[in-house]
Amino acid sequence: MLVDRLTPERRSWLMSRVRGKDTSPEKRVRQAAHALGLRFRLHRDDLPGKPDLTFPKHRVALLVHGCFWHRHPGCRKASDPKSRENYWQTKFAANVERDARVAEQLENLGWRVATIWECETKSSDQIEDVLRRIFDL
Repeated sequence: MLVDRLTPERRSWLMSRVRGKDTSPEKRVRQAAHALGLRFRLHRDDLPGKPDLTFPKHRVALLVHGCFWHRHPGCRKASDPKSRENYWQTKFAANVERDARVAEQLENLGWRVATIWECETKSSDQIEDVLRRIFDL
């Protein structure tokens, strides 16, 4: 087993800095969507899971997921921590299960659910390509 390079206090502080909304990937997606002429609402608390962006005209709920936290399949950013492996596996499994449950609830309400992964937000061209696919632009 590899030892964590950070002290428990430093790791705790670092993890506390991770936010659930207004993240850099989310801001990049907002900018690209706006540039394409798409209009949206943010974090609607009247919908399950408070989707990052909703496009009422298109009935699309867009989720901007971090690859690490939401376990992007096949992505190198979805690495497994080497300490407290049982804790992290339980945490990640709960995140994935919640994501599936929220997507199903949104679909049952008539929303089309789409996900943009953090690794897909590195370039504006890549974000634009994903958005064009989602909205058939």
